[in-house]
Amino acid sequence: MNRAALRAMFPAMTTLFDTRQQQRAERHPEKQKRPDTPVLRKPEWIRVKAPAGGVFSETRKVVRENNLVTVCEEAGCPNIGECWAQKHATFMIMGDTCTRACSFCNVKTGMPAPLDIDEPRRVAEATATMELQHVVITSVDRDDLADGGAEHFALTIRAIRQLNPKTTIEILTPDFLRKPGAAEIVIDARPDVFNHNLETVPRLYLSIRPGARYYHSLRLLERVKERDPSQFTKSGIMVGLGETKEEVMQVMDDMRSAGIDFLTIGQYLQPTRKHAAVDRFVTPDEFKGYETIARAKGFLMVSASPLTRSSYHAGEDFARLRDAREAALKAGRKA
Repeated sequence: MNRAALRAMFPAMTTLFDTRQQQRAERHPEKQKRPDTPVLRKPEWIRVKAPAGGVFSETRKVVRENNLVTVCEEAGCPNIGECWAQKHATFMIMGDTCTRACSFCNVKTGMPAPLDIDEPRRVAEATATMELQHVVITSVDRDDLADGGAEHFALTIRAIRQLNPKTTIEILTPDFLRKPGAAEIVIDARPDVFNHNLETVPRLYLSIRPGARYYHSLRLLERVKERDPSQFTKSGIMVGLGETKEEVMQVMDDMRSAGIDFLTIGQYLQPTRKHAAVDRFVTPDEFKGYETIARAKGFLMVSASPLTRSSYHAGEDFARLRDAREAALKAGRKA
């Protein structure tokens, strides 16, 4: 049956399909000439419940009233229902448009709008309204800015500290590639956790993260420890993109050499047919194996599961991370 016949039989369905295609094209114009990639059927262990409930609605209301962006929505995170129902949201500062075009990411790409100088205040107020004990702040890449948005990160951290002195702050930053001095601005604002994701193994960078450089990202996290050893460092990778177990283990070794405290490993999920394809779905048992190996390599904290994301259970994990450091320090003193 041709497209014209389908339109005649199912006009509402085809109109909805066309609308969604147009929305995807507007979000990712650079991907529209790519051939469609196959979409694998998700196994049972990767399925989640649809968002619902009163607390979920309250969280969404706070986000909307403060005119804020969340990576939960922009990246299509599978855990949004669970996290928002617990009043956990990851704020994404500096707009909703990224200057990079990573093949795995669902965040809109293009030329961003100018920075909103009032945004740090609104993030701090939303943090207070939601009574967050631990807040996670991420951002789009802003290669258009001289400092990559480093000062905006620092202003946001300071605004949260002023209004919420007891709230711990975790940031998930861009790589600040070719932005001399930018990383130091953010480090000196003293977040509790400095997170930057390596995303995948070095071999896949050209196809998955073409605008980034693996060793630059690794060095960024190492510099955090050199400048302020008290800050926790954190990084994550996705699996299911075609990497091998040996390559994942090498990334673990590289991270430990850079002094990274906390490792997250999650399953890559394909946003659309224009994005990088899922090579395979890694089983829960394999994730457990990765976690065992990572702990043996010396990470203070490891979160490895199909639905693990950078900020998933971030507050609870931060408490465990702090306890793990204290335990390690005590063990060292006794030795």
